[in-house]
Amino acid sequence: MKALIQRVEEASVKVDESEVARIGKGILLFLGVQKGDSERDITYLVRKVAGLRIFEDPHGRMNLSVRDVGGEALVVSQFTLVARTKKGLRPSFDDAEQPERAAILYKRFIEALRAEGVKTSEGVFGSYMKVSLVNDGPVTIIIDTRG
Repeated sequence: MKALIQRVEEASVKVDESEVARIGKGILLFLGVQKGDSERDITYLVRKVAGLRIFEDPHGRMNLSVRDVGGEALVVSQFTLVARTKKGLRPSFDDAEQPERAAILYKRFIEALRAEGVKTSEGVFGSYMKVSLVNDGPVTIIIDTRG
């Protein structure tokens, strides 16, 4: 499982020109589900994301988590995060989980993040989405549960 996390002032998702989700201060998280990902990967990633200290404390140090600042999360499925690009110029998506299973793990991730106390909104799995954001920093972190 891979996550690309961006600290944002705000973010939103549109599907077919209709806004389906919007958050204020928090994180925009693009989630890529790989073949072989499991509940263990979800648990690891959710704990990491909920506790990741990427927000500034009163002294200007990145020392607070999204929970600490009362921020929100917007989770967007993105199978292209698991692309292999070593050979040639066309990305390979062979490592991406099958859509049916990936949808289940995506939903499970969102449920688990909410259970960790993070107010969470979501994109629409498998849809063509237009994502807008105001990046804060910019601060962008990649987490890969496979190292």
